[in-house]
Amino acid sequence: MPLDRAYRDCRRIAAAHGRTYFLATRLLEPERRPAVHALYAFARLVDDIVDAADAPSRAAESAARLDLIEHELRARLVDAPVDADDSAETRVLLAVSDTIRRYSIAAEHFWVFLDSMRMDIPGGPQYRDRYASLAELGEYMRGSAAAIGLQLLPVLGTVVPVADAEPAAAALGEAFQLTNFLRDIGEDLDRGRVYLPADELAVFGVDAELLFHCRESGRTDPRVRRALAHLIAINRGIYRRAIPGIDLLTPRVRPAIRTAATLYSGILDEIERADYAVFTRRAVVPQHRRLRVAAREFVAASPLRN
Repeated sequence: MPLDRAYRDCRRIAAAHGRTYFLATRLLEPERRPAVHALYAFARLVDDIVDAADAPSRAAESAARLDLIEHELRARLVDAPVDADDSAETRVLLAVSDTIRRYSIAAEHFWVFLDSMRMDIPGGPQYRDRYASLAELGEYMRGSAAAIGLQLLPVLGTVVPVADAEPAAAALGEAFQLTNFLRDIGEDLDRGRVYLPADELAVFGVDAELLFHCRESGRTDPRVRRALAHLIAINRGIYRRAIPGIDLLTPRVRPAIRTAATLYSGILDEIERADYAVFTRRAVVPQHRRLRVAAREFVAASPLRN
């Protein structure tokens, strides 16, 4: 199966599903983009499988597919024979296994990611739909988000030993993930899930029952509004820990990562601007702002491209 076709498929997946991510990737050097697209496509493939598990009849099938994906990826990384067809899934695995080897990415980051995704499959031994504390949620994000930041790090390159840049890269992944949770509260509630720490919510008199009520009524209770403001402040604190790590990256990739960080943290601004109406709308950074931020970073990076 042609490797270039596999990477083209990954690019299409990134362009179709990760608008902010794809736009930021356009600021990278062309030779780095395919690897970033492959990592995104792999994460998207797994995420789609997990989303399908929301139907009880498909949970076992989704768990089996994740096991099969891990088995095939492990086999590809040691050049063991695999029973591969010409499916989109196979092409993504071909591209991501090539990326892992080409950039010497630690395979452990992928096994941690898959284990975290198993926590989203109902009926499985690792399944969770509630998180008692920020620390407990952090354990989930370690696999679902921090691991992705660590996967990307060798592709982006660093000006220090990779290990020195890993804490900030992991923090940026967690910052992105928590932003997603705050943006997607309504959609997650529709799937019976609450990806917010119960102890932080309880301080403001908020529990899962109140969140479900807000979703059904389409109105954000004042207690929920205060809790969301608090969680947004926590989220911004994670961004503040992560942003200095961008200067540890190869200079030519910094504009792309700054763009992604600026646009993702901008989702928090949009939630506030909408008065925390997260139960009836999905906060999105307007297209004109996305383009303006990307253009500003492109201009800032232009001397590096000469």
